[in-house]
Amino acid sequence: MSGLIFNDVSKTYQNGFDAVKNLSFETSENEFLVLIGPSGCGKTTVLKMIAGLEDVTRGDIILNGKRLNDLSPKQRNIGMVFQNYALYPHMTVYENIAFPLTIAKETKKDIEKLVQETAELVELTEFLKL
Repeated sequence: MSGLIFNDVSKTYQNGFDAVKNLSFETSENEFLVLIGPSGCGKTTVLKMIAGLEDVTRGDIILNGKRLNDLSPKQRNIGMVFQNYALYPHMTVYENIAFPLTIAKETKKDIEKLVQETAELVELTEFLKL
């Protein structure tokens, strides 16, 4: 059985930016894979697509013979840990999710919508009001 397969995978954002373009590779089961490259080359986007935190624009991601594209993050049962500490302990779950949107000067309405969507995606909605 194969490990992880990327078959012509691309991720293009709504603004037209190609974060990942036509990526194809195959690993064997239990093979160790390293993604290395300069800042902004798409490493984190690839990891987010595997975990289900980013949609695939084109192509297929297959893990152990199972196509991941249409599975929710929970159904994939994949964890992701960032190299740098990504959460602020003095902030609520809502504030942590909203923080980069606030810095990007998104509107309050857009922030509320995006925080809700993100929390639903990773099943954290019950913690938004704590």
